Amino acid sequence: MIPLIILYFLLISTESSFAVEPNEMIDDPILEARARIISANVRCPVCQNQSIDDSHAELAHDLRLLVRERVMAGESDEQVFEFLVNRYGKFILLKPPKIFGTLLLWYGPVGLFILSIIVLIFSFSRRYKSAAPVPLTPEERIRLVKFLGKHKNNRRS
Repeated sequence: MIPLIILYFLLISTESSFAVEPNEMIDDPILEARARIISANVRCPVCQNQSIDDSHAELAHDLRLLVRERVMAGESDEQVFEFLVNRYGKFILLKPPKIFGTLLLWYGPVGLFILSIIVLIFSFSRRYKSAAPVPLTPEERIRLVKFLGKHKNNRRS
């Protein structure tokens, strides 16, 4: 019984490797290898976290055929990626380019966290480093005594 369970889980875990169908493959092994490398780096718009090479979606099948057509037409890998990005946007790439927008998405939260820690440290340190109070001048003391005297009289009545 245990060998059957192990076999079952092995078949489930390798299911994604059967996504590329034999009728999709190019006869030339070099071109097929290029097409597999490209399709392994293209995100399936339906599955979103799978490459078109691993996806069983119909759109992934169409994209694999499109990649193979372009490779057979003699386009370079960069041209195929550029075509796909122009058609579907940068989201189609599983490994997005390192530009300001993507770096901001990846490292922005970490930067905001560090900035908030720094602000908290400075605000707490300023609170504890407050200067000694300045003593009142004689005129201010007289005014304070008069004010407190009036205030005491008002409270009694």
